[in-house]
Amino acid sequence: MSFPLFDRRKLLWKPLSERGNKVVFPADAVSPDAAPRTLPERESATLREAVNKIRTARASGRPVMCAFGAHTIKNGLGPVLIRLIEGGWITHLATNGAGIIHDWELAFQGRTSEDVRENVARGQFGTWDETGRFINLALLVGGWRGLGYGQSIGALVEEQGLDIPSGAELRAEAARALSKDPDRAAATADLLAAVEDFSLPAGRMPVSHPFAQFSAQAAAYRKGVPFTGHPMFGQDIIYMHPMNSGAAVGRTALRDFLVFADAVSRLEGGVYLSVGSAVMSPMIFEKSFSMAQNLALQRGHDVRNHHIVVIDIAESTWDWEKDGEPPMDNPAYYLRYCKSFARMGGTMRYLRADNRDFFLSLLHSLVLS
Repeated sequence: MSFPLFDRRKLLWKPLSERGNKVVFPADAVSPDAAPRTLPERESATLREAVNKIRTARASGRPVMCAFGAHTIKNGLGPVLIRLIEGGWITHLATNGAGIIHDWELAFQGRTSEDVRENVARGQFGTWDETGRFINLALLVGGWRGLGYGQSIGALVEEQGLDIPSGAELRAEAARALSKDPDRAAATADLLAAVEDFSLPAGRMPVSHPFAQFSAQAAAYRKGVPFTGHPMFGQDIIYMHPMNSGAAVGRTALRDFLVFADAVSRLEGGVYLSVGSAVMSPMIFEKSFSMAQNLALQRGHDVRNHHIVVIDIAESTWDWEKDGEPPMDNPAYYLRYCKSFARMGGTMRYLRADNRDFFLSLLHSLVLS
């Protein structure tokens, strides 16, 4: 049985430059040199422990992974993340689809974060052409190039545009690849469909990013550090745009999940930071960790020597280490970002802090202490 589909081509699209924004760079960017606010003693002790664990991990070549929600970018912390990447302190960054979008919009125009209530009432929330057009096209091109989700957008920013092959080239490539590499043929066909549907001219498509220096995705791409994107279908404004390709999203996002899982498989002796991500981070981690454990046990050992720090602003008084998992009638049981990670072995700590305070304190502790 077939159901009717919403026709995205009927939507009215506006230039991104006409949108009001709540976050404006460079005014709202957090300088890595800004002095962090002092954390309470309990949180400071957890931070000191994390810093020691990170130093030990990096000295022994073990990974330090950091997954975060979109507010890390909206709160202006891109420059701080960049400094942590450049210093070699963080070896893997991961965020959701919204984090990818905010980072790109800040690089593209130095502004992000629209008024959702106001724009929904006007029927124009998310209907901003450049965000949907360029991010979706970058995913199509990136999928064809064999890049992941975050890497595709990082390349768009760092390379200041996209190289679009001709329809004839894509048709010939798809035909050649079909018998030996169907996945490559499919990625090529997806890009071909966009080239033809939107009459895209072959050659260089310049896309200027005047604020690229603030993009953590671009910095990660430049430094060869994985920056993985973990979206969910329909949750981000790019799905509203007719350029959106579910196949390209799935192809690049799956690649990023497997890159993420590979990093988790090497987490023995390493550190995992989960900052302001109530669902995405714990969900992708637990599946990745189970796969990692599966392989480790086949080799005769398990992954147990890893340190997890969960950072959020919600109050959490339950002692997960001492008291174990709370009963289901306790509200703490439903703090997914604590419950999931407490089940993942190793050590797990909860640190209550604003993400700006945490990241600045982390950077300054690693660099100055």
